[in-house]
Amino acid sequence: MPDTSASAARQLSPAEAAELLGLSVDEVMELVQTAQVQAMRVGSPARWRIDASSLERYIEDRIEIARRTALWAQANEASFPELWGSGPVRHSD
Repeated sequence: MPDTSASAARQLSPAEAAELLGLSVDEVMELVQTAQVQAMRVGSPARWRIDASSLERYIEDRIEIARRTALWAQANEASFPELWGSGPVRHSD
C-alpha cells in the first residue's frame, strides 16, 4: 500500500509554492503555463498540484543564474592588466 503522506508531501498547491518562492499565485501559475515548473490537475473539481522536485530544480536553476550573473559582473569590473598581471590596478582593495 503506497504511503499517501509521502506522496502528498511531494505535491504543493500553487499558494504553497508561491509562499516558498515569494511570488504571487498568478506568477506561480505563469511558471506552470510556461512549463518552467511541472504541475498537474488532480481531483474533482480539478486543482493544480506542483511537483516539489520540479520546484526544487527551478530554485536551483535560479541560484545558478544568479551565481553566473555575479561572476560575469565581477569579470566586467576587472581590467585586462589585472588579469595578465601587469600594468596599473584600477581597484587596489
